[in-house]
Amino acid sequence: MLMKTVVFVCMLATVAYAVPAQEKRIHHHADLSDHAHNDAEGFQYDHEAFLGKEEAKTFDQLTPEESKEKLAKIVDRIDTDKDGYVSHAELHYWIKHRQRRYIEENVNKNWKDYDKNQDDKIGWEEYKNTTYGYYLGEEFDDVEDKATYQSMLTRDERRFKNADQDGDGIATREEFTAFLHPEEFEYMKDVVVQETVEDIDKDGDGKINLNEYIGDMYTPESGESEPDWVQTEKKHFSEFRDTNKDGYLDAAEVAQWILPGEVDHADNEAKHLIHETDTDKDGFLTLSEMLENLEFIKTSTITDFGAMSFEGHDEL
Repeated sequence: MLMKTVVFVCMLATVAYAVPAQEKRIHHHADLSDHAHNDAEGFQYDHEAFLGKEEAKTFDQLTPEESKEKLAKIVDRIDTDKDGYVSHAELHYWIKHRQRRYIEENVNKNWKDYDKNQDDKIGWEEYKNTTYGYYLGEEFDDVEDKATYQSMLTRDERRFKNADQDGDGIATREEFTAFLHPEEFEYMKDVVVQETVEDIDKDGDGKINLNEYIGDMYTPESGESEPDWVQTEKKHFSEFRDTNKDGYLDAAEVAQWILPGEVDHADNEAKHLIHETDTDKDGFLTLSEMLENLEFIKTSTITDFGAMSFEGHDEL
């Protein structure tokens, strides 16, 4: 139950470990990994970008021989023109494909849960009754919790109506995807910004002041000295976030902060993987080059094994 709350939390977790919580509000399209992209500290980012997060865990458990066998099958899939070489374009497409998998699988899973009458559409009433029916019914008598669920329901309804482009109260699969993953759709960005402001704006004035900005990511413990990164964030607030220097972040400034100009992380990762494993520097990867660099590949985003079906249909 309350799937959407979990989805929203997952959606925010787009940055590496040890990064201040506030930075996790920055939305990137279908992140490649939750780890920092820092080769000096290991290659887990690359591992998950090549394979996918869940599938990377499966790959880690394989023997060396099994790893080589699975990698050969992956390379064969990436090499769409079957010339024996993996080009930047092929690798870029593959990594983008791994990015899309999470969203597609998440939508498919929830579609089954909410399309109660199996008409290949999800009405607002279907979603509301499935998610909140019990918590807002007469049998649920916790007044405080009921008020919380009512607030969540109001927020969900607003997001659903924004995703429902034709306004008929029924979500197609694409509209339901926009509801679950609004950061992926240009027309949903105002909703993402509005929800972020509401989360952080504790005094309800529709703006975010410095204390609210810092308070969203850091609550000091008794006797604890303030970490250096808090001072850095305070500088970021005044020097970069608050562009009109009025002491607040308005909706436009929040949008610039949490929805930065889109960077093609898949393209950057493809270039990085080729740079690291292309031993003859011809701009292409071969299976032998990848096998030579198996330890690097095993810690890379290409190897999304767990969800891959090698026996039947592929999902390219």
